[in-house]
This record gives sequence, C-alpha cells and structure tokens, in this order.
Amino acid sequence: MNRPTDSDQAPRASTGVSDDAAENEDIEIKLLAEAVHLKYGYDFRNYSRASLKRRVKHRMGLENIDRISDLLHGILYDPDLFDRLFLDLSINVTEMFRDPDFFLAVRRNVVPVLKTYPFVKVWHAGCSTGEEVYSMAILLKEEGLYDKAQIYATDMNEVVIGKAQDGVIPIDRLRDYTANYQRAGGIESFGDYYTARFGLARLDKSLIERVVFASHNLATDGVFGEMHLIVCRNVLIYFDKVLQARVLRLFYDSLVRRGFLCLGTKESVRFSPIEDAFEVVDPLRKIYRKK
Repeated sequence: MNRPTDSDQAPRASTGVSDDAAENEDIEIKLLAEAVHLKYGYDFRNYSRASLKRRVKHRMGLENIDRISDLLHGILYDPDLFDRLFLDLSINVTEMFRDPDFFLAVRRNVVPVLKTYPFVKVWHAGCSTGEEVYSMAILLKEEGLYDKAQIYATDMNEVVIGKAQDGVIPIDRLRDYTANYQRAGGIESFGDYYTARFGLARLDKSLIERVVFASHNLATDGVFGEMHLIVCRNVLIYFDKVLQARVLRLFYDSLVRRGFLCLGTKESVRFSPIEDAFEVVDPLRKIYRKK
C-alpha cells in the first residue's frame, strides 16, 4: 500500500518532530516498564503513562541521563540505579492526618459502625512511610477501638515499609501535624504521641502494637480477606483505568459485607465495573460502603 504524499495530507500545525519525539518517549516508557517487570518483578505497566513519565524524567535529571533508553540500559545492569528509580516510582506524598476532614468523617460516619463489631480489621493499602497508619492508630485509640483492632499496613516498597516501622517524623512538621490532628477531631494532646529529640520526633511504639507491616503489590498480589475498613488514598490516581478496575475489585473482594472503603479526594468508584456494588457514605471524602 502506497503512503500518502505530503500533498495528500491535511495541513499540520507542527513540523511533526515534537510529535515523533513524544511518540518515541511513550514507546521507551512502555519498554522501560516491561523491562522492570521482567528483570525485577515489579509491575508498573498499567500505571498512568503521564505519572510514570514524570517520575522517570525526575530520576533522569538527578542521574544526568538524557534519554529514557539510556536509563533502561542502566537499570538492567545496575541494580543500585534501579533502587533509586524504584523509590521515585513508588513513594507517594503523605503526612499525619492528611486531609483532616477525612479523618473527622471517619470518626463520625465509620467509627460508630466499627464499634458494633467484636473485632475490627483495617487495611492501609499503599501505606508509604506510614504517617496515615499512625494517624488511624491514634484515632482508634481515642475511640476505644485500638485494643480490638488489627491494622495491616502494606506497600510494595520495602524501603518505605522500613521507614514506617521506625516511626520517625521530621520535627519541622510537628506544627502542621498538630494542626491537622486538631482539625481531625483529636481529643487529646498530639504531643502525647511522640518524643522529640536530636532534631527528630519518634512516634510512640504503642501505636504499632496492633499493626502488621507487609509487602503487597496492588498490581499483582491477591486478596486481603475479611476487612472491615480499607484505606487506600491517593494511589489509584497513578494507575490507568484497567489497573484501577482490578484494584477496586480486589478491595471489594477483601471487604466483609457492609465494610467501608476510603479513597483519595480525586479518586472514585464511579464509572468502574463495580460502581453499583458500593453505596456512598461521604461523597466529598470518598468514603464508600459495600452493599
């Protein structure tokens, strides 16, 4: 089949050079994700292409690497380079009582139901460095639920899981964290939950007595069964529609009947294959309940 000549095609606003470069980068990103999966077993193939490209470009800048293809070659032969890239790909922004209105909504709308159970299981999926896990532990303590709860905190990145277990938070964030805690409906003094020394603040170890930290990859791993509450906030935004649907099904299958699912403010079960399987508890804070 003959290719159309320039005279056969509609006029184009650009020369096509930038379009070709963008297309080539998209191909390289796809190859990079495939290489990571084949070489290291981590599956980023269904992550949002724009998010993946942004994080890859960030690492390239730090490493003084000009082309994605060169980064691809580098991670295949340099595991240390891959480890640095992996941190960029898997770390999400977090903080104590992030989005305080969400935690306040949990206190008001979810906790009263959780109190009706003899034992409560909570899953924090994509827990990152653990600040929101500790926040939930504080909330459950103050509501008298902690001693009859089991919290599972998972992430695919074992480095951040280690940081979460250490329970160290930057001392220069304490003012912000205290404000978040108060806005989230905290009923004690936030200062009772940490010890500050040598420029760092260490959270009270009692906050993780009921927490199990574990490695879990939402893209590939299976069900966490019989959960009363699943919290996965600001993780799905990095996935494409196919992977979002898979993960939402995973959460549905992991919840007890009438269990709660909490997503990030920019995430939703709307337009997903299991939209009708959930009812909306709080449309603004994205709290749902399994029907």
